[in-house]
Amino acid sequence: MIEKLKKNKFLVTVTLIYGILFITNTDKAVLSVKNSGYYIKEMLIIMPVVFLLTSLIEAWVPKKMIVKHLGDNSGLKGYFISLLLGSVSAGPIYAAFPVCKTLLNKGASISNIVVILSAWAVIKVPMLANEAKFLGLKFMFIRWIFTTISIIIMAYIISKLVKREDIPMEEEKIEEDTILLRREYCMGCGLCEKMSPQYFKVENKKAKVLNKNISYKNKKKVKEVQDKCPAKAIKVG
Repeated sequence: MIEKLKKNKFLVTVTLIYGILFITNTDKAVLSVKNSGYYIKEMLIIMPVVFLLTSLIEAWVPKKMIVKHLGDNSGLKGYFISLLLGSVSAGPIYAAFPVCKTLLNKGASISNIVVILSAWAVIKVPMLANEAKFLGLKFMFIRWIFTTISIIIMAYIISKLVKREDIPMEEEKIEEDTILLRREYCMGCGLCEKMSPQYFKVENKKAKVLNKNISYKNKKKVKEVQDKCPAKAIKVG
């Protein structure tokens, strides 16, 4: 019971706040519950569609494609694609989080994830159309330019401050001193074979592990292979 409460700290805290609010100010508590109900209803309509989208990305979009167009080495092309993805998106910003998590798991860079989230939040096409209607085309265009520049600068800074290992990721468990190769992620670049031929070999444009058990003297070298793998397909225990 205590473990479950610890895992759901946020939900427990919100429940306690509602309880205190019902005791101290019933009217505000009722209004808060109604507002929360509205957003919960909205989420129940939107989130199934979002989860379907993330499932399609996971199943149908190759990791190699994500790494190439949105990965760490995608450069300005990656920023442009990220801005486009965020700008043409639909739905509230919380719908972007599971989508971005899926892209991150498949090799998208942190900077491009920041761009997608930021564009989704402040420069979506429907938003820009309404902004031009009420505030004028010139206002919208200048605001869009400065916002886009700010998003790219922010994305670069965050990518330097936050590393991939700082973000909770769903990872497969692996025994100590062993190698796990996710072949579906492999790009066939041959870097692993070049750096550590006693453990890796590329066949049919995919790497394979020759010996999954790592000796103590070779562990440091294999760890370097893990860190330098462009597709992040290798995990060392």
